[in-house]
Amino acid sequence: MTSGITKVGVVGLGTMGSGIAEVLARSGLDVVGVEIDSAGIARGRGHIEHSTARALSGGKLDEAGRAELLGRISYGTALADLAEVDLVIEAVPESLELKAEVFAQLDKIVKPEAVFASNTSSLSVTEIGVHTARPGKVVGLHFFNPAPVLGFVEVVRTVVTEPDVVAGVVAFAERLGKTPVVIGDRAGFIANALLFGYLNHAVRMFEQRYATREDLDAAMRYGCGYPMGPLALLDLIGLDTAYEILDSMYHQSRNRLHAPAPLLKQMITAGLLGRKSGRGFYTYDAPDSPVVTDSATGSSIVDTPVREVRKVGVVGTGTMATGIVEVFAKRGHDVVLRARTAEKAEAAVAKVAKSVGRAVRKGKLSESDAAAVLARITPVTEFAELSEVDLVVEAVAEELAVKQEVFAALDAVARPGAILATTTSSLPVIECAAATGRPADVVGLHFFNPAPVMKLVEVVHTIATAPDVVATAHQLCELIGKHPVHCGDRAGFIVNALLFPYLNDAVKMLEGHYADAADIDTAMKVGCGLPMGPFELLDVVGLDVSLAIERTLYNEFREEGFAPAPLLEHLVTAGRLGRKTGKGFKDYTN
Repeated sequence: MTSGITKVGVVGLGTMGSGIAEVLARSGLDVVGVEIDSAGIARGRGHIEHSTARALSGGKLDEAGRAELLGRISYGTALADLAEVDLVIEAVPESLELKAEVFAQLDKIVKPEAVFASNTSSLSVTEIGVHTARPGKVVGLHFFNPAPVLGFVEVVRTVVTEPDVVAGVVAFAERLGKTPVVIGDRAGFIANALLFGYLNHAVRMFEQRYATREDLDAAMRYGCGYPMGPLALLDLIGLDTAYEILDSMYHQSRNRLHAPAPLLKQMITAGLLGRKSGRGFYTYDAPDSPVVTDSATGSSIVDTPVREVRKVGVVGTGTMATGIVEVFAKRGHDVVLRARTAEKAEAAVAKVAKSVGRAVRKGKLSESDAAAVLARITPVTEFAELSEVDLVVEAVAEELAVKQEVFAALDAVARPGAILATTTSSLPVIECAAATGRPADVVGLHFFNPAPVMKLVEVVHTIATAPDVVATAHQLCELIGKHPVHCGDRAGFIVNALLFPYLNDAVKMLEGHYADAADIDTAMKVGCGLPMGPFELLDVVGLDVSLAIERTLYNEFREEGFAPAPLLEHLVTAGRLGRKTGKGFKDYTN
């Protein structure tokens, strides 16, 4: 079938439709673009001319190639212009009624053997297809924005789509240079079903004033390596589009986590649609511009006096502890490293020596600077040796009883005014503070692994943390080259609270036999630009660690959608913990 497709129709020439038309024309196909009126055609043509001009200036097209591409696209304002196409791709606004009407009209115009594809991102392809006399020739063909750049497409089959139509559309997508994944007809398909729950959760965090928009976005960029933060991404997608996708997902899933955050509706009603309207969570210098013009969210931290921090203590000898020791020592701080035994202390210093040695070999550190780093580290075995430090960071095992024991010991020896910090990733900071007689001096400093490389630190304040302690922690993070973000003391803080429900949703999708792990990973990497797919990431983090974090989130929020997927529980019980055991969602040979 795919070899017989030479002429393709595109209905709707907004950002998505014009991008699809460009992709088709780049592949040598004749394209007929249809819009509702001449103004729509002018906008669509403008999108394509602007996009191809960028490709020209970037050296991806030459003048002759651009002229040839533009010459393959014709435009019209009547569906009758599509009478001779072999395939028609609908890309009108995300309304079931509108899409159904377009398909019903096309059915009377286009030749019987032509295939109909909808670029819907969340609506039921089945419900759209039944408005034609050819539901077996109707598929979803969901491109991602920007279509000329992103290489992933979701091919959505309904229960009545003919197998040869699915196979033909897959081959056609490959002919366009895309990576297709075939899935069933479920709201959100793969990528949006996983992405929009996460985006909605971020809106709720912002709505609750748990964290600022800048900190929410920075947390996911620096903590997870995401190309954009959730609120900036929503502005790019369009808040009205996001609302429609979430609403469609909620009506199918009845999952409360898909119910659009009320703030979204309020912003849409006020005309704050994101980049396309010039204002959403951020304000832009013009509609459709990426340039943010409003200043950062105000903070009282700037005006708060800070405590002096020269000498730092670190309790623990694991990977996180030694990484934090290295970070402080590299920035000129004297560091007291407390270990349970002299052997553990020596081994911890040796880990730091090995790490700085690698930096020397790579030319990132001189021999003399490396020697100075190591000279600043003093290994000790007694808590009393921490009596003169200005700040101590606890980085022991992620067990509350163990941490509370450490904080009680620190309370007994630390000088008055010293800041006591925990780098817990999921336990309540206030529980650590409660083990001391100085809860105002206790703060969370959640570093990310590996600490010498990862830029993010979550600064977690409890209801008892003194303002100058938070301000000191913020300034200190900046002085050691980290990006601090602030949040309150609740399970998961920012990053884990957004990341692990998304990972859990991916496991539930696999558990429901909706798609396999490789396809889900591909969808999120190629379709959403994430550095790793959810199953790759779970295997790296460790399924046991992931399960523990998910249980913590569920126990704190009692949100049904946060309950760990049974499949994850079973894999952990079976000892399949990920890369560290050689078996997780995948098997590893080394």
